[in-house]
Amino acid sequence: MPVHLVKLCVGADSIRDMEEWIAATLAMKRAAGRPVEQTHTTRSTPKRAEEVLDGGSLYWVIKGQIAARQLVRALRPVTDAAGLARCHIVLEPTLVQVMPRPQRPFQGWRYLADHEAPEDLTEGAGALAEMPEELR
Repeated sequence: MPVHLVKLCVGADSIRDMEEWIAATLAMKRAAGRPVEQTHTTRSTPKRAEEVLDGGSLYWVIKGQIAARQLVRALRPVTDAAGLARCHIVLEPTLVQVMPRPQRPFQGWRYLADHEAPEDLTEGAGALAEMPEELR
């Protein structure tokens, strides 16, 4: 059974903001001839990496709510320019909106059990799925 990660999305005010940032970042990588993949760098590699890679997602907290997720494709330990160990979380570039859930601020990332993860926000959610993000 997969385990997920939860992380604060700093700098984005909405899911649309984040989607635009992802698209711009991927376009810059493509133009520079670099591998076109979305990565997010963290200080440490998750100790439960096998469980995360077994279908886990990175859930993003935007404006105080878990609002979207991205499938985790890979976890790559790397060394930054200062010689410090880091981890690149390689993500599916598509954001999937989820049922909004309040989340208090925290540092770093947290694990989220599969049975505790918010459901995807689909058309089956009725009026909530059709509601503009800022009203959810």
